[in-house]
Amino acid sequence: MMFGTKQLFKLGLFIGGTVFGTAGITILKSRDAKCAYTHATAAVLRGKDCVMKTVSTLRENCDDIYEDAKDLNERRYAADAERAYQEAKALVEEHEAATEA
Repeated sequence: MMFGTKQLFKLGLFIGGTVFGTAGITILKSRDAKCAYTHATAAVLRGKDCVMKTVSTLRENCDDIYEDAKDLNERRYAADAERAYQEAKALVEEHEAATEA
C-alpha cells in the first residue's frame, strides 16, 4: 500500500496532534499548571469583588439621585400649587373689590 504526500501529511498531523494532545494533557494536569490556574482564578475573583463594590457604590448613588429628584419635584409641585393658589386668591380679591365698587 502506497501513501501519497497528502496522506503522509495528514498522518503526520494526526500523530503530531495526538502526541501534542497527550503531552498537553500531562502539562495541564501538572502541579505548576494547577498553581497557575489557582492564581488566575484568585485574580478573577478579586476583579469580581472590585466590580461588585463599584456596582454597589453606583447603585447607592443612583438611589440617592432618584430620591433627590423626587424631593425636588415635590417642592416644585408644591411651589406651583402655592403660586396657583395665590393667583386664584388675587383674582377673587380683585373680583370682590370690583363688585363692591
